[in-house]
Amino acid sequence: MARPLDGVKIVDFSNMLMAPYATQILGDMGADVVKVEAPGGDPVRNIGPARNPQMGAIFLNCNRSKRSIVLDVKHPDGYAVITRMIEDADVLIYNRRPQSMERLGLSYEVVSEINSKIIYVGLYGYGEQGRYAGKPAFDDLTQGAAAIPWLAHLADGREPAYTPTAIADRGVALWAVGEINAALYHQCRTGEGQRIDVPMFEMLASFVLGDHLGGETFDPPLSAPGYIRMLNPDRRPYPTQDGYICVMVYTDRHWRAFDAALGDESDFECDPRYASMSARTAHITEIYSDLAERLLTRTTQDWLALFDKADIPAMPLHTLETLVDDPHLDDVGFFSKFEHPSEGRLTEIGIPSTWSHTQPTPSRHAPQLGEHSIEILREFGYADQQIDALIEIGVTASTEN
Repeated sequence: MARPLDGVKIVDFSNMLMAPYATQILGDMGADVVKVEAPGGDPVRNIGPARNPQMGAIFLNCNRSKRSIVLDVKHPDGYAVITRMIEDADVLIYNRRPQSMERLGLSYEVVSEINSKIIYVGLYGYGEQGRYAGKPAFDDLTQGAAAIPWLAHLADGREPAYTPTAIADRGVALWAVGEINAALYHQCRTGEGQRIDVPMFEMLASFVLGDHLGGETFDPPLSAPGYIRMLNPDRRPYPTQDGYICVMVYTDRHWRAFDAALGDESDFECDPRYASMSARTAHITEIYSDLAERLLTRTTQDWLALFDKADIPAMPLHTLETLVDDPHLDDVGFFSKFEHPSEGRLTEIGIPSTWSHTQPTPSRHAPQLGEHSIEILREFGYADQQIDALIEIGVTASTEN
């Protein structure tokens, strides 16, 4: 079956999580992604449980649909290889500081001279025009810079806390996928390449402030920033008699339906605090506090049945273990089992979209370090004797040896 990016060639000059997650998505869409790894390999290979060295769980879950070549690009012979790859590529993506690319001789100015049609995409910490330019960045640091830990503190007074998932890395990756696809469309129409920079800080600041700019939207400001509903201590999974429930009684219709479902137990219709969205927002602290107390009076299943009948959005609270066993994910085939050639039987996370004609699908297992070095070098015109010489001096390495 054809996939949307069949024929697109990507040089993936990245490691860790952010750009590799983006290139995995692009690889699932059909792009030929060549992952260029230093002789020591992508550091994320060593994170999480593993059956074999350098094949940890995090790596396996963000590097499928790619080929791996080992290249020491600091060596002249390794640099020569990557310039050949760039000549033939549609996209080059990296996630180190731009200054590092310059030191390697792989700045946009150099790369675009080699291939004027290339889309040169940098995922890194801070925009080059600002005073933070060149500072190192990681997901936790970016969350802090974008006020996410402080939002947790504002909500209920707890100590500031990071979100326990890589929201900055994965958010930038998803943003980059959209940018790259738009740039490929422009490239297809005009033949023009271009440089795209996707800084983590700016991306996550737009993410946060889309919800929380609030009164600062206006000039002069109408109020302090912050969306009061999201910063409410009772905006949380609610305890029930025997567990937790996640429920969103939100619109006017939801509250009318909740009032009807509760019958004599409710007086929402008579309470002006519930009369409209603006009234509920003004009194959201009291409303959520009352909701939390009310939900303690029945079991989770009782509430789920009531909310389902009333067409009010609600879900049980999953743990990581129950999420993996979620019956809906089973219904839609979200997980599949397959045999990895070196790692044995694995569970693979599915693609969370359905296409009518060009369905993305994983095309390759996550590669061992240098698994495709020889194959790729041959594609770029290197004879076996030349490849052996590159292996001998440590410019490349291969699992075939």
